[in-house]
Amino acid sequence: MPSTDRWTPVWPGRSFPGRVRSVKTAAMSTDHAIEIRALTKSYGDKEVLRGLDLTVATGTVLALLGPNGAGKTTTVEILQGLRRRASGTLRVLGEDPERATRDWRARIGVVSQSATDLGDLSVREAVTHVARFHSSPADVAQTIERVGLADDARTRAARLSGGRRRRLDVALAIVGRPELLFLDEPTTGFDPEARRSFWGLVEDLRDDGTTVLLTTHYLDEAAHLADDVAIVLGGHVVERGTPAELASSVGQLRTVTWMEDGVQHSERTATPTAVVRRLTERLAGPDGEVPGIEIHAPSLEDHYLELVARHAA
Repeated sequence: MPSTDRWTPVWPGRSFPGRVRSVKTAAMSTDHAIEIRALTKSYGDKEVLRGLDLTVATGTVLALLGPNGAGKTTTVEILQGLRRRASGTLRVLGEDPERATRDWRARIGVVSQSATDLGDLSVREAVTHVARFHSSPADVAQTIERVGLADDARTRAARLSGGRRRRLDVALAIVGRPELLFLDEPTTGFDPEARRSFWGLVEDLRDDGTTVLLTTHYLDEAAHLADDVAIVLGGHVVERGTPAELASSVGQLRTVTWMEDGVQHSERTATPTAVVRRLTERLAGPDGEVPGIEIHAPSLEDHYLELVARHAA
């Protein structure tokens, strides 16, 4: 039996472009799966989107980050054709979602935050049912294997645990071999091993040319998977770049943490080796180790939290 961790499908009849790195410009181009300019949306007197601009290059993973209420969900729902915009222009796979056809919808896949439909069907029945809506679906058994549900193929969807139901949601989204995949908090309920396995699946999809728009509250997930990260605050994109670029913008300071008298201490410094040497001279035990000492490099999470705090101030 093939591994459930990594499985690279052979999908005949579809040609994929090579992997494309992040794109910073907003120029309209066939190289973009998603193009948004000056997008606005209000609910009553509440302005949710305020001229949001965003492009997503074909064949890349873009992580859309932001706190609750920042406008992420509204943006994604407009991109999927579920909500109408107030103003602005957008193209998703070359079409306006508000005028999208059935053929366009067959080219996208969606994993939403929660799904309870098809509960009376087994995993195999559910994936087979959805596959019938597509002209050239992926193999059902391989798709089930790919998401790690081969052992539950005969299990009713309603009886799956939360994490395994999420795997079924992913299978339903990818069995149509979408060109663009929306992943909304996809690993909620996953244990660490399942999350890593799922990351491998997303990497395989990206390598096959699928464009992925990921929304997640797991910053390590965004840092691991995304070619590009866009941070949304107050209804517009405030920063855009690769995870490494955003992490480095925090600065070159490292954070040294250690335990002393049962209390955790920390120090931000440009010379972590000197701090460790000083702590070793003062606190090292007979084994030469300083209790609980760790050195942390700047991360995407550091930058994100700093931006959110600055915006809230």
